[in-house]
Order: sequence, then structure tokens, then C-alpha cells
Amino acid sequence: MPTALRIDSTVEEYRSHAEGAVWTRFIAATDADELYTSWLALLAAQVDRAGAALLLVADGGGFGVGAVWPDSSRDLRYLGPVAQRALSERRGLVAAPDGGEPGADGAAHVAYPLDISGTLHGAVVLDVGGGGSPAGLQAALRQIHWASAWLVDHFRQRVLASRDAELLRVSALNELMATALQNRRLQPSAMATANDLAQRLRCDRVSIGFEDAGRVVPLVMSHTASFDVRSDLVRTLGEAMDEVLDLGVAVTFPANDGDELGAIAHAETARTLQVSSLLSVPLLANGATIGVMTLARSAGPAFDADEHRIACAVGVMLGPVWELQRANERSWSRRLRDSSRSVLQATFGPRHAGLKLLASTSALFVLLVALVHADHRVSARTVVEGSTQAAMVAPFEGYVAEGLARAGDTVTRGQPLARLEDRDLKLERTRWSAEREQLQRRYQVAMAAADRGAMGVLAAQVNQSEAQLSLAEEKLARATVIAPFDGLVVSGDLNQSIGTPVELGKVLFEVAPIEGFRVVLQVDDREISRLSVGQRGVLVLSSLPDQNLPFTIRLITPVATQHDGRNVFRVEAEIDDGSKARLRPGMEGIGKVKVGERSLLWIWTHGFFDWLRLALWNWLP
Repeated sequence: MPTALRIDSTVEEYRSHAEGAVWTRFIAATDADELYTSWLALLAAQVDRAGAALLLVADGGGFGVGAVWPDSSRDLRYLGPVAQRALSERRGLVAAPDGGEPGADGAAHVAYPLDISGTLHGAVVLDVGGGGSPAGLQAALRQIHWASAWLVDHFRQRVLASRDAELLRVSALNELMATALQNRRLQPSAMATANDLAQRLRCDRVSIGFEDAGRVVPLVMSHTASFDVRSDLVRTLGEAMDEVLDLGVAVTFPANDGDELGAIAHAETARTLQVSSLLSVPLLANGATIGVMTLARSAGPAFDADEHRIACAVGVMLGPVWELQRANERSWSRRLRDSSRSVLQATFGPRHAGLKLLASTSALFVLLVALVHADHRVSARTVVEGSTQAAMVAPFEGYVAEGLARAGDTVTRGQPLARLEDRDLKLERTRWSAEREQLQRRYQVAMAAADRGAMGVLAAQVNQSEAQLSLAEEKLARATVIAPFDGLVVSGDLNQSIGTPVELGKVLFEVAPIEGFRVVLQVDDREISRLSVGQRGVLVLSSLPDQNLPFTIRLITPVATQHDGRNVFRVEAEIDDGSKARLRPGMEGIGKVKVGERSLLWIWTHGFFDWLRLALWNWLP
């Protein structure tokens, strides 16, 4: 056998042996690092001309290096730009080393993101050497895509495991909440929770205490029916709980790395009680620490992160429940003392400076509004109406032929507003005119024959035809509806009704004069007694909010009507002549009538007190 063939055979056997060893490590991987390293080595072996490979894995909001091939100490930061592009664009990329399109030499960086259900878990980047073709680069990208299924499965298993662990924690918290709520009294509820938590977290002792006069007093201990609050055990636990009360955060012993707060009291408690680890979490209610729960282990591992999370969640979840039970079990003297203390602290204590400033400002404001007097004005919704209003009605039954005006138009006297269909009237006029001519000729023939009887009958028929002709001509003259005077069209629009029939007397338009206006106030029945004829007021219209229009009350209608669910009285007023230039009928606004002077406090509160008096009168026997 030639020497070259023997060397190639030896190299192939070595590669096969090395690849088999990598597969063995990949299949039997015991941790994520070993899995990532062996997977990346297998992938690089499958891609032609792969010179280096990098695996990035999501790590706490960013992406860290999961594995490097072929040498873990090799600096592959030059692959970072293409990895960043693949992560941002969420697709596989093939780019030249300078970031552009691959050149003729075939050297390129191939990157592929690991996207699972819209969440990026990492990215794979390969440095492929020159000498290849574009088809080879696409094959490398497809090879990465197929190989990524192993990591996708790994990441899915991690997500499912994390989700299952979270569900177990939630289930445990629900069961602890159910245990606490089985008893309505504080001591049995806390005792049942302490026993359950000690069993779940493998603790030798779980103690629960509550704040009283600035210090924590232990209330229950797991698997202990009673204890002396003056004993050294209770005193030592109380000191550790006081440390949590002062700090306001959970404290562990042994302390975690980087814990700047330390655990001085907990270290002393662990030494005194001869326990290996302690965990104390605050019981929170309304953002304040109301008590402390301390977990102790005499032997075994320290409390891990999951146990720390469960204990803290119990403190947050059961704190409000126990605070409510504790408040319900207070004696009447304790309730009175706590209420008095809260009021005194809020009033004279150093805290709540903003509340004290607000209370002082409010008191000063009430004093000022009680002493300052101002004009008391009755407010009412107001509508502007024309002093007179003419209705243009249909003069006969017919059809609309043309609409020449509509609501809002300004018209002059004699201006056409609309026309009705007059074809039938013209035919009728022609018929009666022809019949009159015929009767007149017959009358002349009877006159020539000196037939007095026929002359009498024909004369009556001629008069009848002339009357019918005059009626037809009158209707033709009234077929055009005209304005009776200069004014404003308040209502009516026949442009959308061409060809529709109208009945005799139907209102087609309403016209109001431009010069004459009156103001109608809808005054609530609770305020009508304060109004009288001659009082002055000011009107502000929605269309003219920058103008104050003075008016004088002229008429108060002594009959109430319902409007928007309220009893209102119609009060008519006249606007001063100098303020009528821009007014139009139908404008609405708010009118206020001055009825006297009162204090601002009375003005702002009299409505409520009037309602209160009426309500009391209604309920009193």
C-alpha cells in the first residue's frame, strides 16, 4: 500500500475515533457546559472548512459565551458583529469577515439564531475558511439549522422544568394559604402554617412573631404547644427577629456572598441555638413589617434560592391575613388606644408632613371662604329665541318642487323660500278659463234669443267658473312660499324632500326676525324662589364664550315642566340692545342671575344642605 494512502487512512481512523468520543460525551453530558461544548465540536466537524465556532447562550437578559471551538481560550470576539446581526434580525446570515457579501474566495462567517416560540435563547456562529462556493456556505447554514434541533430540545426542557418548578411553588403557596385560612383566629392559623412550612422546607423549627411596641414578640413555634416568653430561647429568637424588623428585608445565615447588611444577630442566634442555617423573612401588610417568620435547620444544607423565594412569598401573602386577624382580636381598650395613637401621631408626630401641610392649608382655605363674601348668582341653562316667529305652511296639498332656503339662511321680505309643484294648478286654470269662455258664448247666444231663463242659468255658471278660475290663480300665486319679513330661517330644509307630498297646513319653514330676541332660562325649582322680575344677569353662549351678554328678567312663568329629569321653570329675559349684533335664534349657553351676596362657603354648600334637609324631612316620622 502506498505511504500516502496509509497516512490518509490513519487520519480518517483518528477523526472517526475522536468524533466517537465527542458523541459519547454529548450523549452522556451531565451539565449544560459539557453539552454545549460537545455539541459545538460535533457541528464544527460536520461543516467543511470550519476554522472556529462560537455558541452564545441567553444569560440574565444578555448573551454569554456557552462554548468555543476548537480552543476554549481562543478569542473569538471578531465573530460578535455577525452574531449581533443574526440576533437582531432573527434569521440565519452568511456574511464576509468585513460584514459585506461573501467574496470569490468563499471565506465567510455563518450565524444562526436559536429562536423558540419568539424567544431568543442564543446563537451559533462559524468561521468558514476560503476555497468554498456559495452553495457550500448555504449547506453550512442548513447544517446548523438541522443541528440546532438538539439545543432547541434542550432549551425547551429547561423552560418546561422551570415552569414545572414554578407551578410546584404556586401549588405549595396555595396549600399554605388554605392551611392558614382554616382557622379564623391568629394563634391557631400561625401554628398550622408553621408546622406545614417546617415539613415542606425540612426545618427543625419555624417561629412566627409579631411587632409590639417596636419589637417582635414570638407568638408560635412549630411542633411546640406552649412556651415561656421569658425563656432564653424566645429572647434569642426575638433578637434575630428584631434585626429583620429594623432592616426591613429578609436575612439569611450563613450570609450570601456580597451581602453588605450582614447578619450579626442571626449569627449570635445560630451559635446560641446551635443551628447550621437560619432564614428570617418579614411579614408585610400595607407596605409595613408587622412581624417576622424565622426558619432554622440544625443540620443539612443552607436555604437555597427556591426556599428563600417561597418563604418571602409566604410573608407577603399571609401578612395581610394575619394582620386582619390580629386587628379583629383586639380588645375594645386596645382598639381605642391604637386609634388614639394613630390620630395623635398623624397630627403631632414627625411623620406625615405633607398630610399636616394639606390639613393646615385646607383649614385656612375653609376659614377664608367662610369669611369672604361674593355675589350669589343662580345659574340656569339658557336658550335664545326670537321675539316673534312666523310659520310658513303649505297652502294646499301638493308636492315639493324646489327648496330655495334652509335653516340658518338670512332672508329678506318677499324672498322665495320654496316652490310647490304647480303643473296641475296650471291645467286646472286652463280648464276653468276655457269653460268660462264657452259659457260666456252660450250666454251671448241666449241673450240674442231673449231667453231669460237660459240667461239666468248661464250667468250663474259663468260666475262659478270665474270663482274656480280665481281660486286656481290664487293657488298658483301661493305655490311659491315667500318670507313675510326680513329675518332668519330657524327651521326647515326641503332640499332633501324634492318630490315628496305635503299636506295642507304643514309647517315648511319657521322665520324669526333678526333684531328682536328674548332669553329663556330653565331655572331649577330649588332656585326659583330667589328670582324676581327686574333682576339683572349675564349670559355666556356656547358659540360666543368670550362675550358676557347682560340681560334683565321680564317674566317668570309660575308653572314647572320636566326637562332632563328635573323640574324647571321658564323665565323670560330681555337682552340689552347693545349685545344683539351677533345673536341668532337657537343659541344656547349658561345664564347667571345675581340674587344677593353670601359667603363663598354658603354658596358652595347650600345645595347639599338643602338636599339634606329635604331628605331628613322625608325620613323623619
